[in-house]
Amino acid sequence: MKVLVLDTSAFIMGFNPTRPGEAYTVPAVEDELLRGTMTQLRFHVNKEKGKVILRFPSSRAMETVQAVSTKAGEKGHVSQADREVVALALDLKQDGQDPVIVSDDYAVQNMAEHLHLNYGSLANFGIAHKFNWIMYCPACHRRSTGPEKTCRVCGTELKRKVLSRSKISQANSVEMNPHDKTES
Repeated sequence: MKVLVLDTSAFIMGFNPTRPGEAYTVPAVEDELLRGTMTQLRFHVNKEKGKVILRFPSSRAMETVQAVSTKAGEKGHVSQADREVVALALDLKQDGQDPVIVSDDYAVQNMAEHLHLNYGSLANFGIAHKFNWIMYCPACHRRSTGPEKTCRVCGTELKRKVLSRSKISQANSVEMNPHDKTES
């Protein structure tokens, strides 16, 4: 059964699940929504009606996502909520569901692509390439794989660049139904 896993951007863009039990998200997404906004109100209404199910991802899925985000160079560029959304999609896939991550965040889409998870976006065209990123020092040209923001050798602020990229087949990208968006 196809189910949706909603990132914060899905709620911000006005996505409105239509059927109970078809959409999941993680509690960290709720924490990212600004208090007192229509976005937060829409989230709570959908949660109360059972159209959005809150679920924590397993620790095993979180470890997998953490490893992939590190390998892909996305570790310092995704929030905890983003990692949890991707991990929840992994859990749902493991449970025999067909999850589609709904996110306009390119880093989330890149991680989904690395994990062979389906994803769709609402406000952009989505990614065209799968990237592996590396942090490097523009002064001394040393590479860094850790989470640090400055070079351990010379203290210069690290920059991010593409280490490798490959064209995606669009097999994991799903066209989102514009009728699922609400008027804001």
